[in-house]
Amino acid sequence: METDETGTVGEMKMDADWYLIVGLGNPGKEYDGSRHNVGFEAADLLIDEFHIDGPTRFRKSLIGKGRIGDARVVVMKPMTYMNLSGEAVREGLDYFKVDPATHLIVISDDIDLEPGKLRLRQKGSAGGHNGLKNIIQHVGDGNFIRVRIGVGAKPDPRADLADHVLGHPKGEDKEKIEDAKGRAVRAVCDILEEGIQKAMNHYNS
Repeated sequence: METDETGTVGEMKMDADWYLIVGLGNPGKEYDGSRHNVGFEAADLLIDEFHIDGPTRFRKSLIGKGRIGDARVVVMKPMTYMNLSGEAVREGLDYFKVDPATHLIVISDDIDLEPGKLRLRQKGSAGGHNGLKNIIQHVGDGNFIRVRIGVGAKPDPRADLADHVLGHPKGEDKEKIEDAKGRAVRAVCDILEEGIQKAMNHYNS
């Protein structure tokens, strides 16, 4: 992938059927392995498993370009920090001419799901997730596919939510979440191959 002097992706051939697959998280080693970064880590698994080129710097994100089956994909990790994820997503949508209603897939953590549980949605609200909230603001609505990975609610309702999502799961919870990242990769592949409805029927049952 060619880059210009600023390190961003240079001119390249555009295709009308790019899928933009976005894993949400925060940049920085201190956030590696945290509950809030499961989207980043699922994106890394996609890049590794399917030998996708990258990641390469693209404006406010890191991206890899390649194929998953017959689908042309751009796998994105926004470098804006979670609360401004929509800025990077909007850049990707515009540059690669992606229709968010059909070709945007966002992978995120979800505290309302038990650790390791997956939930697929074709559209919906942010559900209190600041990254999804910012994406909805920049897309204009919540009409985009999301793959949510359960990380569990904070054990003490009085505890700080930020400390919980930025914390690192341990023991059985960690094992379940690690397994869920791999299943999230499989879910993305099924969405690309079979469509969101069939994938929802399988993973949400």
